[in-house]
This record gives sequence, C-alpha cells and structure tokens, in this order.
Amino acid sequence: MHLEVSNLHKQFQTRQGILVALKDINLYVETGEFVCAVGASGSGKSTLLRLMAGLETPTAGEVRVAGRRVTGPGPDRGMVFQNYTLYPWMNVSQNVEFGLKLRGIPAAKRRQQVSYYLEVVGLTQFAKVLPRELSGGMKQRVAIARALAVQPQILLLDEPFGALDVQTKEVMQQFLLHLWQQTQTTIFMITHDVEEAIFLSQRIYVMSARPGTIQREFHIDLAGDRTYSIRRHPQFQDYRDEITQLLRGKELESAIVTEGASV
Repeated sequence: MHLEVSNLHKQFQTRQGILVALKDINLYVETGEFVCAVGASGSGKSTLLRLMAGLETPTAGEVRVAGRRVTGPGPDRGMVFQNYTLYPWMNVSQNVEFGLKLRGIPAAKRRQQVSYYLEVVGLTQFAKVLPRELSGGMKQRVAIARALAVQPQILLLDEPFGALDVQTKEVMQQFLLHLWQQTQTTIFMITHDVEEAIFLSQRIYVMSARPGTIQREFHIDLAGDRTYSIRRHPQFQDYRDEITQLLRGKELESAIVTEGASV
C-alpha cells in the first residue's frame, strides 16, 4: 500500500470554540493508482491534502507513505495547488528545475530531468518563456512538471483545474489522464467536481460536510477509453447521479441542523 490514512482527526481552535474539520478518516491509495476525494466546500478536502503533504499536523491518527509516517513536507510527495504558485521571475525551465536545485542534483542531471518533463507535458518550446506569457492551462502544466521532476512517490493535487474556464479544464483533464497513463505516477486528487472525479479516477471517496468524514467509496469501472464522449455513457451518468445525490443529501441535512441550532 502506497499511501494510507488511518483514523485521522483534525480540529482547530477558533474564537467560537473547537472546530472539527476531519473525523475518523480512513483511506488508502495503491501504487500507480489514481484516486479522488470529492466533497463540497467545508468538507475538509484541502485540510486532508495538507495533512498528507505534511503541511498540517493531525490532532489524532496518522498518514503513511510507503510505510513511513508523515511528520512534515518531504520529497516523497509532490503537490500542485489550484493557484499555479510559479515563480514569476523564473522562466518555465527554471521553475521546473527549482526543486532539483534544492535537492542538490548536479546541473547535467537537472537539465536532463527538466528536458524530459517539459517534453512529457508538451512545453519544450516554451522553456525560456516567463509565466506571465502563458495561459492558465499552460501554467498548470508547468506546476505539474515541477512537481514530477523531483520524482515523488505520490502526486497530491489540490483542485488543480478549479481556476480554469470550462473548455481549458476539459483539455487539462484529458492531459492529466494521459500523463498518468504514460508515467504511472500514483495520484491523489481532491475536487468538488463530481464529473471530473469520475472521468479521472479509478476510485472515489465521497466526503461529508463538516466535520469531514468518508461517506462512501466508489470503484469506477467504465467500459472503453476515457475520452470526452464517455461522459454521455449511461454508466457514467449513473455514477454522477448517485454521488451527487449522496453529496446533496448530506449538505441538506447539515443545513437543516445548522438552521435549527441558530433558532
């Protein structure tokens, strides 16, 4: 098992008291698998990913990668955020190379790695271009190449296409799926987009509203190639309807409880 989350609990102290963000989270990602967690705003998705990345400390429970407990950030995990987080003063090649420099990789090896991953994401001809000259989708490709260049054991994606327009988002989803198939990188991604999760992943964890818990796990078994047309397949629509209903049911229940508490 590549990534394992066991009995994970996270709470924060606020002015109003203790806020429970995540409760009793148990999930796993096998080597080479693409898994998504889907949930509405406030379900704790980003908190979960930050705990996996070592950017937050759990209140209870643990995260393990390849059997080792996560106690902080590390090169075994690459992370891509919704907002591209590229260094504006560095060109595309320098951005991809940044993590390799931090790790002390020799210059010749860095050039080789940067060249390879720019080719993988289709940006070789833009190596010397600054981020401000790129489209949103191209910036996110650079961010993904930078994360992959250090050869992490698992790639963590925080709603990476959330800031893109619909057409670019669809192109990037197809790109990411092809990239995963090509590299066999282990990927865990959070999203609020149900169709995106179904299209990309092999398994989906559906999260409840706060406190975030795992409501259900779905194994996605779609016949044929995953191209845009598969979204019209009855099986795809059945997954979408079932997951959406599950999310809406819990959201409505949470809203009713909140309204009742305020009366």
